[in-house]
Amino acid sequence: MAEAAGYCAELVRAADRDRYVATLFAPAEHRGALHALYGFNSEVARVREVAREPLPGEIRLQWWSEVLRGERDGEAQANPVAAALLASIAQYRLPPDKLIDLVDARRFDLYDEPMATLAELETYASKTSAALFALASQILSGSGTEAAAELAGRAHAIAGLLRALPHHAARRQLYLPLELLDRHAVKPADIYAGRTSPGLNAAAAELRNIARRHLAALRERLPPLPREALPAFLPLALVGPALGRLDRSDALAPAELSPWRRQWLTWRAARNPARIAR
Repeated sequence: MAEAAGYCAELVRAADRDRYVATLFAPAEHRGALHALYGFNSEVARVREVAREPLPGEIRLQWWSEVLRGERDGEAQANPVAAALLASIAQYRLPPDKLIDLVDARRFDLYDEPMATLAELETYASKTSAALFALASQILSGSGTEAAAELAGRAHAIAGLLRALPHHAARRQLYLPLELLDRHAVKPADIYAGRTSPGLNAAAAELRNIARRHLAALRERLPPLPREALPAFLPLALVGPALGRLDRSDALAPAELSPWRRQWLTWRAARNPARIAR
């Protein structure tokens, strides 16, 4: 199991640097479970890149669903991420249904069908990003802190999808809801073609404001949280500054925070948790 834990740590360090840095501020005895959780997330989040076509992607996601249902025990133990995740589920009594819902939500990523409504986007964020915050919090504190995790996950997901807009547009994926684009008279074809417009920037600004409202609501919920759970929320310390950078850039050429600044923001929030949702 130590080998599987080491594999997961290296996977997260390479594929999800922000969450890896956050785990450094968690107690050492919980880091293996966090790496297993985040490693699993990295595996299902990159299925489209690995599979390239929907059918192989569906097969990979179905395999993960069956692993979580206990239907592939032998194969799971041969996969370091699956083995580490199952051990963490047993140790921390993590709810498999929440992980299965995350896998199911990721099926959206396999296809070119655009996100239709803001409600659909919020649901997607809840089942993916918010689930990670809740499960990581449960590992650290024994509590899922569901309400705070919901707000954190939605803000974090929106910021990440806005940063990735050019990447998604290049492969004809669209997470900006059609409902929002219609309101600003933006055609998906223009986004796929890399054509920016005032309407697109206005739609992105509206989505950033939604993320900021989630951050503002979360600020009221952070003080009562168990202090042990706070490392689970450290990735959120990057969201406010990232949204500020996006305010000053075009939607199809989003400005990024530098790696050193991302690490510094995480360190600062670890020292002063009041900065997590700023």
